[in-house]
Amino acid sequence: MVSGKLGRRDLLRIAGLVAVAMAGDAAFRGADAAELGRAKRRPMPVPRHRTIIIDPGHGGVDPGTIGISGVFEKEVTLSVAHDVARQLDATRRYRVVMTRTSDEFIALRDRVARARAANGDLFLSLHADALPNAAMRGASVFTLSEQASDREAAALAAKENKADLIAGIDLSRHTPEVSSILLDLARRQTNNLSIGLARQLVAELGTAVPLLANSHRAAGFAVLKAPDIPSALVEMGCLSNRDEDKLLRNPLYQRKMASTLVRSVNDYFDAVLKA
Repeated sequence: MVSGKLGRRDLLRIAGLVAVAMAGDAAFRGADAAELGRAKRRPMPVPRHRTIIIDPGHGGVDPGTIGISGVFEKEVTLSVAHDVARQLDATRRYRVVMTRTSDEFIALRDRVARARAANGDLFLSLHADALPNAAMRGASVFTLSEQASDREAAALAAKENKADLIAGIDLSRHTPEVSSILLDLARRQTNNLSIGLARQLVAELGTAVPLLANSHRAAGFAVLKAPDIPSALVEMGCLSNRDEDKLLRNPLYQRKMASTLVRSVNDYFDAVLKA
């Protein structure tokens, strides 16, 4: 092999083309023209469908937050997730995979594993929040950071990450996913894309539903730790707020929320394609 990017075969082909150009050999020109004609007749590759992973938070023995009305977070997230999946399918742009389709418990690491096994291009985890101040309401979006953006974000991540303990799974026994420099670099790129996704989510949600004052936050959510899939967690509202509890149980509001999330996904991939 010749050092550099070009191998011996490449150099021979270049030399042949130069010889043709200099000598004006009609036979070689005809061969090249025929090759060009065949290339023109080849069908253009069909763009592959992006794989979207929709993760309805909680499930099974883990109800998540219990709203003022008594509704379980796991019920709200699953209902909205089905709506999101249907609307994404309708665009014919995506392949949709849900981490759960029924009321079952899925460990946090297993959710990430399912997303990676499906070769996900985007991971969206759906949740509903509860805040100490019942007057507070609004949606927010989280991306991954081991350094939480605020005390409330850290507390929420700690609560969500304890979900596995309900089923007797101790996350502390698992080795970190990022175990090499290459994975660290991949995670940095993924985090940048995740921030772009979060910005699209906040922009679209802000046109349709109330937002918390600090609408884009960061914390160490275990479910966002796929090193190679842009990921975001959406808190769709506060079940601790009476008005928002009522809205999040309303099928029309759930459909509106789903439509907003689908627009965000479209915006994200449109921006990625333009980059």
